[in-house]
Amino acid sequence: MHCLVIGKTGQLARALQAEIAADHFSATFLDRSDCDLAAPEALLRECLQPHLDKGDIIIIAAAYTAVDQAETDFETAYRVNAVAPGIIAELAARADIPVIHISTDYVFDGQARKPYATDAPVAPVNAYGRTKLAGEEAVRTAQPSAAILRTSWVYDVSGRNFLTTMLRLGASRDTLDVVADQTGRPTHARDLARACMVVAKALCANDPAASAIFHVSNSGQPTSWAGFARAIFSATSSWRDHAVSVRDIATADFPTPARRPAYSVLDLEPFETTFDFAMPDWQVSLHRALQNHPMIVAGKTRADDDT
Repeated sequence: MHCLVIGKTGQLARALQAEIAADHFSATFLDRSDCDLAAPEALLRECLQPHLDKGDIIIIAAAYTAVDQAETDFETAYRVNAVAPGIIAELAARADIPVIHISTDYVFDGQARKPYATDAPVAPVNAYGRTKLAGEEAVRTAQPSAAILRTSWVYDVSGRNFLTTMLRLGASRDTLDVVADQTGRPTHARDLARACMVVAKALCANDPAASAIFHVSNSGQPTSWAGFARAIFSATSSWRDHAVSVRDIATADFPTPARRPAYSVLDLEPFETTFDFAMPDWQVSLHRALQNHPMIVAGKTRADDDT
């Protein structure tokens, strides 16, 4: 199987590079210099066309993810998150190539009190969510052989995300104020990449059950951003020179240009049942992810040198 991945430097794209290599498949990764999703439609088609005959499946791993900036830069966000995925899906359908498109929990309004089912009513509360929902609709309309994977709170140990932000701030502070009234589940990028490959294999095998919307995050007890922060500092306590305490604050105390859903927990059952694949608990994945953090790796290297 040869994967054509739209994206190269983002968290998921980096995780896919590792996962595809582990599965002994081949891949072509297109970054912005190869394929600018914000480019005019004709140019985007021209850039994509030469790559289509190489792929058995297309994974759209690139997106406009600046949630707050999308409020004032809606046109660019819409081109990247909605127009471009629709064009990619249209070209893929003509070439008979299935598509995996990554979407978000932000298509929901956050008013639920139980995990969102895949067919729950969608009602984005910010511009980013609206562009991602439009992208879902464009992909499914253009290419019936497509899987939409909605995910939440994605992180790795090297990109710009909540985990790395907490570690950076915690390096110089003893106390951090973190929002405690938004609930969801973190998702390690490598686990999301593994899920993508499970779906990719099913789509390439022409499994009709794979062409649907699925919710994919890590499993386990839902938490808040403050709870996630506490778990991060607890898991890294052995290699920091001071303790960091987390103080709960309300969303209203940390205003942002874009509203965030108060509840983002996703129902994983359809994905796990369809593909017989259990998503790991988020706390287990957090500890596993941190084993690859540069500080941990450096500590292991020093220990090896000492012996």
